[in-house]
Amino acid sequence: MRLWFEVARRSFRRWSTYRVATAAGVFTNTAFGYLRAYILIAVAAAGGAAATGWDEATLVTFAFITQALLAGTGAFGESELAERVRTGDVVVDMYRPVDLQAWWLASWLGRSSFTFLARGIPPVLLGAVVFDLVVPTTVVGWLAFLVSVLLASLVGFALRFGVNLTAFWLLDNRGLDQLVTLVLTFFGGLLLPVVLFPSWLESVARALPFAAMVQIPAEVFMGRHEGASELAAALGSQLGWFLALGLVGRMLLSAATRKVVIQGG
Repeated sequence: MRLWFEVARRSFRRWSTYRVATAAGVFTNTAFGYLRAYILIAVAAAGGAAATGWDEATLVTFAFITQALLAGTGAFGESELAERVRTGDVVVDMYRPVDLQAWWLASWLGRSSFTFLARGIPPVLLGAVVFDLVVPTTVVGWLAFLVSVLLASLVGFALRFGVNLTAFWLLDNRGLDQLVTLVLTFFGGLLLPVVLFPSWLESVARALPFAAMVQIPAEVFMGRHEGASELAAALGSQLGWFLALGLVGRMLLSAATRKVVIQGG
């Protein structure tokens, strides 16, 4: 555990050095938070959310919370591992006497922790200056949200880890990475909350892993999963997707390891 803690800690410190990028990220997330908030306000004013039970405050809160989750869940992609595969530097990673998947997971959690704190929380606070946001009213609600954010980050890692590993076969997997990002943007709730979809399309969205990265943690924050059983089901679906995608990543890693050819060895 000490090893994984140090990997995560150093990843946190590494990302904290990019101060200008962090400031730019806060500005961008805040600007798009306001933009999406006013778009959703227009949707609410037109009666587009009347049947969902989501009022204007709920929609505005959704806009800012999902902006806060972008970086920490890797919603727009994370290609560092794929780049190391393309350059051959992944061989150095494989030489380490540690599990490659666990190493990248620890590094991901360090990065995710920093980006959530530094780039996720400020836009929400700035949004609260202008709008009345729906926030948890109990300690249990806050704890459930933090657990949901952690699970969302884990699902994001498992998804991107698998996509990155396809570079062993595709050599340049940027097209696939962009395709996954596009599908995530739509089905994860980054364009619109999935509750605004037709019922059949909402069912499709909730049956995919993308909602576990964005839609579900936002709903948990706003208390949309009432009761212990409903909340447990929401968190359980996130955990289930992490385990399922993590297993796929493990299988891809095993296949990729057999494919690696090192000159002179």
